[in-house]
Amino acid sequence: MNGLKMDKQVSILKALVEGNSVRSTERMTDVHRDTILRLLVRVGERCQKIMDHEMKGFHSHFLEADEIWTYVGKKEGRLDEQEKENPDIGDQYVFVAIDAQSKLVPTFVVGKRDGKTALKFMRDLKSKLNGNGRIQLTTDGFKPYINAVEWTFGSDIDFAQQIKCYDSENPGRGRYSPPRVSEVVSKKISGNPDSVHISTSFVERQNLTMRMQMRRFTRLTNAFSKKLENLKAAVALHFYHYNFMRVHRTLRVTPAMEAGITNHIWTWKELFGDS
Repeated sequence: MNGLKMDKQVSILKALVEGNSVRSTERMTDVHRDTILRLLVRVGERCQKIMDHEMKGFHSHFLEADEIWTYVGKKEGRLDEQEKENPDIGDQYVFVAIDAQSKLVPTFVVGKRDGKTALKFMRDLKSKLNGNGRIQLTTDGFKPYINAVEWTFGSDIDFAQQIKCYDSENPGRGRYSPPRVSEVVSKKISGNPDSVHISTSFVERQNLTMRMQMRRFTRLTNAFSKKLENLKAAVALHFYHYNFMRVHRTLRVTPAMEAGITNHIWTWKELFGDS
């Protein structure tokens, strides 16, 4: 990996952030997949450190949060009793927060879909905010969010949940699409959230972006993460590229520029630094 020229490393990373699998990237670049994965982990760790450093003092009026499912090694239903004791395999969820105005993703957490991860997610979100003024937060109907938000923000937040109700129907054989949404219920949990801005549309659209831009998130394929560290590295690389390097079509700048975190589009050279 250390012997790869900078241009080759950049070519590999560009392929990965555009949704190519590790093996297709291997064929495109003539670099062995093990080398690609080592590069991914190294760069992903650096992406995480940069975002932890840069995402400070951020303010948002309207935040949305949601979780997206994936798995490591095996799906949860395929695990035996011994494997179920290992938190690094089986179903994993990426908890994501997005600012509805700048489209910035200030924080994300990879883990199990439980109260512990929800609390970690909310505490990390609060650490990124500057504390100036109230924010309005909308999540889906995941119940652990209620305690996580209360324990983290107390009464200093306007919090609501948007719950989707689905038709009860027989899915039939061979149907992979979800049932039809029959009703959307907005529920105010704390504070005085503005009903107009109770929505999870932007974060759900971000979930689609993740499935399109990271091959390991594509459903109904054999593309999945073999190790948790690879998954975390891929997610960190994705959000670094999304926040700092990818120009948002409607904003015409990167989300980090729109949020005032930076004043220019970052380059791959800035990611590698002096390394």
